[in-house]
Amino acid sequence: MSPQLLLTSFQTWLPHQKSNSADDLLKIIQKQPVYAHLCHFLRKLPVNTELAAQQVIKSIKTQNPQGIICCGMAESRDELTLESNARCDKDCLVTNVQLDNLVTCLNNTKISHDAGNFVCEGLYYQVLRYLYTEKTDIPCIFVHIPVLNPNNKENIQQDFIKIVRLIKSAKN
Repeated sequence: MSPQLLLTSFQTWLPHQKSNSADDLLKIIQKQPVYAHLCHFLRKLPVNTELAAQQVIKSIKTQNPQGIICCGMAESRDELTLESNARCDKDCLVTNVQLDNLVTCLNNTKISHDAGNFVCEGLYYQVLRYLYTEKTDIPCIFVHIPVLNPNNKENIQQDFIKIVRLIKSAKN
């Protein structure tokens, strides 16, 4: 049985970063047996939109996931943020997931309408474009993860696990 969800994260990109909080969170989730079998983890993607998108789209084609959760680090944010859209030039693609419904059961998560104009937004745009081009209804979201610390780690992890469960059930 192929994994039901595809989860992605990036490498670090700045010299002061000891790790990428999105990858740190996926590492925690991947250690839990239920999620190790439920998810395909594509961790430490290159911080290059074209290369990252190629790897994710290849994984979508081979894994045929029921849902996709792309993750990136947002050093300046304090909570999880679900990105509503991704832009490229004047084009804007919107997730097919009803984020308003999703956040109602989350305590440390908000909706963002600005994915950041960097590799996170670039990857999200390319994945959404691929899904729209292929006319698939696979639920796909991008989650920005704040820097994890002892004060927020448990709450962030709890919300993220809820997100995984909700995306898994979105297509059932």
